[in-house]
Amino acid sequence: MKTMTCLQLGGACHTSFTASSFEEIAALSKKHGMEMFQQQDTPHLKAMQKMQELMQNPEAMQQWFDTKRKEFEALPDNE
Repeated sequence: MKTMTCLQLGGACHTSFTASSFEEIAALSKKHGMEMFQQQDTPHLKAMQKMQELMQNPEAMQQWFDTKRKEFEALPDNE
């Protein structure tokens, strides 16, 4: 199991997510983002806007995912 924060994943806060795979951590981050969207949390809305801009360029989006996956894989396992 590894831990990353919302901020490390392109978000706006220090909420931590723990998972055994990058796909799991991405899903937890997405769920958190949806909750923050429903609450209309301004810092998260700004982070989401940046992600939407990134998504306009599929190559840039893939590069972002690859970078975050490498960051996840480089993290030490939680004890």
